This record gives sequence, structure tokens and C-alpha cells, in this order.
Amino acid sequence: MAITINIYYHGENDNAKKFAREMISKGIVDRVRAEVGNLKYEYFLPIDDEETVLLIDRWQNEEALDAHHKSEMMRQIADLRNKYHLSMKVEKFKSLEDKD
Repeated sequence: MAITINIYYHGENDNAKKFAREMISKGIVDRVRAEVGNLKYEYFLPIDDEETVLLIDRWQNEEALDAHHKSEMMRQIADLRNKYHLSMKVEKFKSLEDKD
């Protein structure tokens, strides 16, 4: 059962965009995408909220997501989030099992 996480990062003075750019430039995004079980890790910019960045993060299953949460990258992500003084809103969705 795949899991999709929407994370809305919000900060003033373009800090959410700066955070996403630094995540990309430091290679953290590529490392997350390379993790076992990661299906998607992409940033989007809401057209009606210039101070927010949306991350869509999709995982094969709960075990893959749990392993990601225990990884060293999570500390690096938290450090960057603190550096840019971001708040977060998180939504979690589980897909229905695929049936043939």
C-alpha cells in the first residue's frame, strides 16, 4: 500500500523556496530519491501562496517511510527547516491496494 505525504513548508521572505533550493543543491533530494522504497520526492509552488512550497513525498510502504524517518537525512532536513524558520503542515494519504 503506497503512502503519499504532502508537506507544506511555509516561511517569510522566500525562505521556503530557499530551503527547497538548498535541499536540491546539497544533494539531499537526490539521496532521498535513491532510498529503497521512495517513489516520488518533488517540490511544487502553489500559485496563490508565494511563501509556501509543497513537497509531495511518496513511499512504497510504511516500512520504507519509517526507514527514511530514521535516516541521517532527516536530521539534515530538520536543520535546514530550522535555518529557514519554516512551519509545516503535513497530510498523509494511503492508497488502496492495487487489484488485478
